Amino acid sequence: MLVAIDVGNTETVIGLFRDDNDDAAEVIDPAGYGASQGSESDRGLSHHWRLSTVRSRTPDEYAILLTQLLDLEGIDITATTTGFVICSSVPAVTTELRKMADRWFSTVPTVILGPGVKTGLSILYDNPKEVGPDRVADAVGAFDLYGGPTIVVDLGTATTFDAINADGEYLGGAIVPGIAISLEALYSHAAALRSVELVEPRNVIGRSTVESIQSGVLYGYGAQVDGMCQRFQETLGESTIVATGGLSSLIRPFCQAITHSEPWLTLHGLRIVFERNASGA
Repeated sequence: MLVAIDVGNTETVIGLFRDDNDDAAEVIDPAGYGASQGSESDRGLSHHWRLSTVRSRTPDEYAILLTQLLDLEGIDITATTTGFVICSSVPAVTTELRKMADRWFSTVPTVILGPGVKTGLSILYDNPKEVGPDRVADAVGAFDLYGGPTIVVDLGTATTFDAINADGEYLGGAIVPGIAISLEALYSHAAALRSVELVEPRNVIGRSTVESIQSGVLYGYGAQVDGMCQRFQETLGESTIVATGGLSSLIRPFCQAITHSEPWLTLHGLRIVFERNASGA
């Protein structure tokens, strides 16, 4: 089974993919974790976990953590793991995971998404090395599922928009502060405002401070997604628009542009990257 690890600035998502010939691994129904009906990115995904990203973990601690997570499901990590594939937006964590793989799983093929790794995409950024590995994995996964042109909206610590054309070329995108970052700044700099639960307000025109914040975040970010996707399509043409990321299930009901929700898009892209590099891993 393939272990896919997506390290974000706030959360780390770990997925376990069954091998094509592994009949013992039953595919789960991930609906309880924000998956939408009709999701395609969970194909072959048998288990998954969402953890806080902790920059101070050592390679030994990562090995213990992975071993215990699989053990809770009755899976022996040393007997069943056929590969690791990792993408990380946190360089310090990337280093520790690389050390973990070298020390504890040295016989298991490991692919760490970065410069020099085969992705199947032509990256047309001025400096392709600047593109975050999670954005590359999203683009790989989205193009595999839907072809192009496609726009990927990843709603996480940052909100990112990525454009892939019909030829499978990664054109670039846009990055804006994510919901959590924006709210943290709001609460820090506006003494009269306090943290609120993000549920739909009674009306888009809030009649209290709490409702005003709820409206601003939910309808405001929904409008941002719709507006940015419209502008992207002025260049790309009519596109498939795919939402992913930990906050995508929160914002999608307030968007009109999104056509598909794929909560496991990054993991799906990582699986494809591993398959394209496994022979040399």
